[in-house]
Amino acid sequence: MKNFVRISKTIQPFNKSLIIEGDKSLSIRWALLASQASGKSKSLNLLKSEDVIHTLQCLKRLGIKVRQFKNFCEITGNGLNNFKYKKNLVLNAGNSGTLGRLLIGLLVHSGKRIKIIGDKSLSRRDFQRVTKPLSDFGATFKTNSGKLPIYINGTNKPRPISFYENRGSAQCKSSIMLAALNTKGITRIKAKKSRDHTELLFKHLNLPIKIIKKKKLDYIKISGGKKIKPINYKIPSDISSSAFFIILTALSKNSKINIKNVNINPTRTGVLKILKLMGIKIKINNERIYKGEKIADLHVKSTKKFKPINCPIKLNSEAIDEFLLIFLVAAKARGVSYFKRLSELNQKESPRLLWGSKILDKIGIKNKVTKDSIKIYGNPKLEIKKKIIIKNFLKDHRVFMTSVVAALTFGGNWQIFDKISINTSFPSFLNKIRQLGAQIY
Repeated sequence: MKNFVRISKTIQPFNKSLIIEGDKSLSIRWALLASQASGKSKSLNLLKSEDVIHTLQCLKRLGIKVRQFKNFCEITGNGLNNFKYKKNLVLNAGNSGTLGRLLIGLLVHSGKRIKIIGDKSLSRRDFQRVTKPLSDFGATFKTNSGKLPIYINGTNKPRPISFYENRGSAQCKSSIMLAALNTKGITRIKAKKSRDHTELLFKHLNLPIKIIKKKKLDYIKISGGKKIKPINYKIPSDISSSAFFIILTALSKNSKINIKNVNINPTRTGVLKILKLMGIKIKINNERIYKGEKIADLHVKSTKKFKPINCPIKLNSEAIDEFLLIFLVAAKARGVSYFKRLSELNQKESPRLLWGSKILDKIGIKNKVTKDSIKIYGNPKLEIKKKIIIKNFLKDHRVFMTSVVAALTFGGNWQIFDKISINTSFPSFLNKIRQLGAQIY
């Protein structure tokens, strides 16, 4: 079966309503916390992507009972610190930085040596950002210059720590929080603003967590060792996946879309704030709270004129997974857009800041990129008529999907490789796009 798609026609006007699959961040966090609960936890709308499948496989290898049914997933946890496994266990995190980094946090108490591996992309990413603070709990690590594979030897007596998370990395913060969950005493975290899904789940479970929010930092205290009750959870739709359809609609002609039940957690809505500043009209309807998370329906219309932006740095962490798409909007803006302090983008599945620049180069948009910033010189009259090939991007699902959106809105004759990369986060992406009338071969 071919592992590429061809697109040679822009999408025709559409007016549709969609439901997007479950949030990946919440799907993984639910599964990991359910493994530590005492009893059966059930999840509806769990994302059926490779990242989540790897999560469930890792838990099974750690002795956790996992049952998957047509409409829900059930995990039977053995309680805190009760993984059961043989010596020399190998756990494969696949492409998932979220799984790899958070799982290590759960294993600081592991009594036997465990090896963590991942795919080529994950094996290039920095794990020292979690192994260094986790070693303060008492665990020991052997790494490949801070990268996978990682060998972990836990400790029977983990000790609480004080930690300053200065990158704005929710994965790093959450890894420490999960380690603290399994550690008696009070762990203190001072963290730059980032996604707070883990904190909200802790609060929903009535775990002993205290959070003081300041302007630039959050101060978190966790008292470990408390029993966790089972977690029944209907996973809301993923805003990062929804963003592809928001921007596809905005860049298309005479189109409308309504996306239902989307997680609009304030730490994830940077993309909405940035797009509104750039002139895209997004209506938030039917807003409500579900187990601490904000949920709403998003209504979007086509946009005729896009504004350039000097993107506020404070929105970076809230939109870190959507910048490739935002760069497409900047390509159609009248004027120069400037995005800075984005070095974290190059710590993703591929060096995304560089790939953002490469895609702009291919479509004929002038840009200037540094190690942590990019200037984009927009062209409102942008139309592509040439052949464009996208490949060798370390199978980064967001590079693939962003390229599809560009092809369907800017024109040209595109050949985009590694379509199986979408299985990492959004397996039904191409089917959803086709539901809107896109011709993709």
